[in-house]
Amino acid sequence: MKAKKITQIKVLLFSILYLGLTAVCHANPKATSQPFSIIYGFKEGKNKAIYLSDETGKARIKVADVTDSDGYPAVSPTGKHIAFYGKYDGRRTWSIHTADIDGNNIRRLTEVKNVWDSAPAWSPDGKTIAFAREYRSENGDWQEEIWLMNADGTEKRQIKALEGRAPEFMQDGRILFQSKAGPRQISIANIDGSNVIQLTHDDTDNMSPKISPDGSQIAYLSNRDGNQEVYVMNVDGSDQKRLTKNRIEEWDPAWSRDGSKVFFSSQNVYGFYDIYKVNKDGSSIEKVLDNGSQAATVYQVDKSYLKRLVESRQQ
Repeated sequence: MKAKKITQIKVLLFSILYLGLTAVCHANPKATSQPFSIIYGFKEGKNKAIYLSDETGKARIKVADVTDSDGYPAVSPTGKHIAFYGKYDGRRTWSIHTADIDGNNIRRLTEVKNVWDSAPAWSPDGKTIAFAREYRSENGDWQEEIWLMNADGTEKRQIKALEGRAPEFMQDGRILFQSKAGPRQISIANIDGSNVIQLTHDDTDNMSPKISPDGSQIAYLSNRDGNQEVYVMNVDGSDQKRLTKNRIEEWDPAWSRDGSKVFFSSQNVYGFYDIYKVNKDGSSIEKVLDNGSQAATVYQVDKSYLKRLVESRQQ
């Protein structure tokens, strides 16, 4: 079963890049732009598939059929590698994996029984991966830890001074994260856990922080107004603004590639999710995709490798 899942992942990753770049090269063999800017999950009946889309939702490519057990890929800064997590052992274990951008050299980097490792995030230089680790302690308390490891899986180390989830590297190498429940708050810390700067201070949960492409703003979720909505704030915590005003909860904020918009998922009447986008000033909310969720920004992939890949398939 594990081998089958790994094969599915390999096909998924290869298809994402091959199909997307084939479309670009067929339109213009000399093109270097990358029109597909988000990856998302799509609900097809009882199954799930992965699609690529542009920011409008009009140019879409089905990548592969997958199960709900694999998720949240993160592309390395060079565009050559990808980190993701899979759920195995009847969901008793979540583990972090990496692969080359074409799906080769898949490696399982973490494997601890009854531990849930998720949310991999690359450092700006691509040498380090941060991830969240969750488990129940011997006394039954739920633990939420932030860990680091080298990109090859070596030198795993806990940032012992920090408790929380959803780590994200900032451009200056610091860690952006959400604290452990009670309530959750968004903070920034040095990579060793020192100099923690708390950015939110209200009595409700603030979660899922995402740094903007230029490093000046943070998109996040908060239920401070009675419902979980999308907010943005400056990187120093100032000028906190609510972008959405819905009666249902929002999830998975992600910046557009140019930093002008924020994508998010919102539950629909069928019990799944639709993907929307909103300008970072809160104007012009627009549905992008039906039955989609977990949108993630694709900033770049290695162009020279992708060009060779597409050309080899055209021979």
